[in-house]
Amino acid sequence: MRKIILLSFLTLDGVMQAPGGPDEDTSGDFAYGGWITPFFDDAAGKAMEKQMRPADLLLGRRTFDIFAAYWPSRDSEWPGINEVTKYAVSTTLDRSDWQNTEILRNVDDIKALRNSNGADIQVHGSGELAQTLLMHDLVDELWLKFFPLTLGTGKRLFGDGTIPATFTLQSSIVTPSGVVFANYERAGGVETGTVGS
Repeated sequence: MRKIILLSFLTLDGVMQAPGGPDEDTSGDFAYGGWITPFFDDAAGKAMEKQMRPADLLLGRRTFDIFAAYWPSRDSEWPGINEVTKYAVSTTLDRSDWQNTEILRNVDDIKALRNSNGADIQVHGSGELAQTLLMHDLVDELWLKFFPLTLGTGKRLFGDGTIPATFTLQSSIVTPSGVVFANYERAGGVETGTVGS
């Protein structure tokens, strides 16, 4: 079985929309695109280099389109991205000119991919896909980057349908600008009790 690793940039109030630039995703009149920029220091860049190791990619349609327009000509910035397999989840996409792209249609296709042999699979961005994966308990690890700001509006990673689940912290760092990198592994179900008893 392959691991599905969900990576996301998040504000303290859980917004994940358009972290990289003003025009990345303006849906819902989102006006804060590029919100990670003031906090993205050298330490964050080095931590991201480690996370951008070669792995197959599972992307929702909007994120796939953004990646396919940017990364094919910038392979030196993310070595190996053109060689790994990109799985685009879409009911409308029929083909792509980006090399090594396969199209998945539904949750059953994702489950079959996860149960196949091969490299780990990373999910970047892809808010709707991320929520679907969380809803169906298909996330093996969360690699989250928390930035020290709130936006109050925008698409959030954890929305309706997220199941009760626990995760174990595997590693963490804090950059000089206050970005918290925290990697979690899926652990089990939620246990409850009374504090102090």
